[in-house]
Amino acid sequence: MELRRPTLADKETVLAMMTEFEKMQSDHDGGFWDKERFDYEDWLASNQDMEIGLNLPDGWVPAIQLLGFVDDEAVGFLNLRLVLNDYLLNQGGHIGYSVRPSVRGKGYAKDMLMQSLPLAKNKNIQRVLVTCRQDNPASRSVIVANGGQLEDVREGVERYWIDLT
Repeated sequence: MELRRPTLADKETVLAMMTEFEKMQSDHDGGFWDKERFDYEDWLASNQDMEIGLNLPDGWVPAIQLLGFVDDEAVGFLNLRLVLNDYLLNQGGHIGYSVRPSVRGKGYAKDMLMQSLPLAKNKNIQRVLVTCRQDNPASRSVIVANGGQLEDVREGVERYWIDLT
């Protein structure tokens, strides 16, 4: 499994993954798009802007959009937020991720989170906050497998810290 920024060459597989998320009405944490007005090339450009903090929607922070790929097939989203605002500190964390419904249970989320941690450290994040809903044992196990230590639960959201020092 390879975690990296999406490119123009990935368009077909990324669109197929997005369609699967929409068809299954599945949450796609770590992957953001407007299904009513989606344009892949614009999405790539907005990802680049977001990474350097340009044209951010209100309440958003600079972030790196990454995708997991297995044999050139897109299998999941991961969004690394470079700073925390109040909402992210309490609910969303530094990292949000999701795996496409048809390939869940294969360890891809665990691998994506693991591969994102050196990038977070490279961006001077010393402690990474990763959250999950209390009713999501799969995500909890992904976080704990990557060294997450539970700090507390806020409004049904478990908050875990991963020390990168």
